[in-house]
Amino acid sequence: MTDISIDQFRTETRAWLADNCPPEMREPLRSDKDACWGGRSYDPAANPPQAAWLKVMGERGWTVPDWPTTYGGGGLTPAQTKVLREEMAAIRARNPLNSFGISMLGPALLKYGTEAQKLDHLPKIARGEIRWCQGYSEPNAGSDLAGLATSADDAGDHYVINGQKVWTSYADKADWIFCLVRTSKESKQGGISFVLFDMASPGVSTKPILLISGYSPFCETFFDDVKVPKNQRVHEENKGWDVAKYLLGHEREMISGMGLASSSGNPLIEGALATVGLDHDGRLADPLLRGAIALFEVRAKAFGAMSERFIDQLKAGQAHPAQPSMMKYYGTELNKSRYELMMAAGGSDSLEWESDGSDGGRDARAWLRTKANSIEGGTSEVQLNIIAKRILELPGA
Repeated sequence: MTDISIDQFRTETRAWLADNCPPEMREPLRSDKDACWGGRSYDPAANPPQAAWLKVMGERGWTVPDWPTTYGGGGLTPAQTKVLREEMAAIRARNPLNSFGISMLGPALLKYGTEAQKLDHLPKIARGEIRWCQGYSEPNAGSDLAGLATSADDAGDHYVINGQKVWTSYADKADWIFCLVRTSKESKQGGISFVLFDMASPGVSTKPILLISGYSPFCETFFDDVKVPKNQRVHEENKGWDVAKYLLGHEREMISGMGLASSSGNPLIEGALATVGLDHDGRLADPLLRGAIALFEVRAKAFGAMSERFIDQLKAGQAHPAQPSMMKYYGTELNKSRYELMMAAGGSDSLEWESDGSDGGRDARAWLRTKANSIEGGTSEVQLNIIAKRILELPGA
């Protein structure tokens, strides 16, 4: 679709979305459970409008609009992709598919994967047929990720993997995992390989980790003599750290996106603000809260503008390598601030935990969940160190 003008593309896209996006998919998500993750266990009958939305967007390649059509994408230019996002936002269309395959693994495969790996995995990711999880952190390898110990012993045409990962998001629901393993002990970063394998493989097991919110997307993941064919290794043996770093940049970009929603478009805050009341001028009766929300809105809009600029630079190959750390840090802090505001606006009632009126403590549990934002994808302290060193070029301590 590169042979039409942007104005024509916008007109056609607007009309297509109006005809094909179900009304139910233009309503805000009530919780994480409303999001569509696809995968082998996905049941289209559980939510027909959601299934229809995923189907039409997948067939058009618009779950991954800027991927090549060869791999299930839409083949759109960066400018067209931006228009599509804008037109979806204008009608509040939901994302048709949430996927670590789209936000993290896909870009890594496009850069480092073999043609066979791209053709095998990318179309399935685009259509939502396989749900992926990420095997990075370990009990003794968190911020120092390169210290990982999960081993992959050479067994001829395959590896035998033993070890443990931790904080593996949705590992108990995922179909496949992209995983960092140690194939050599001669070099810390130079002995890591990046492999893909089915979570149904013999020897793979998971155990949920209970969070303070009472809800857990995280798991411990165990590997006991798991056999992985060598053709499922991405990039060269012992050079998986290159893939890992590249993928982390995209993960941090994904996490930073949590900061983009403003209070005016967030039903959680809208509901909480209703409890505060308005003054005779139609403004929030609490001036301190009113000022805090105004400041948040300014910061959210500034972050949105910065995010657009970063994405444009990224697509043009002009982004600073450390920019994802800056985006991740500010985006997560902004998201935490959003939920702090929501709780402040709701007062003591917002802390209610179990009643039907609070939807099982939805707001409070979501607020507690945001505390992990500054840990996952690289802690805020690590991101600040990267910013100081790589962007500000400050001297080391």
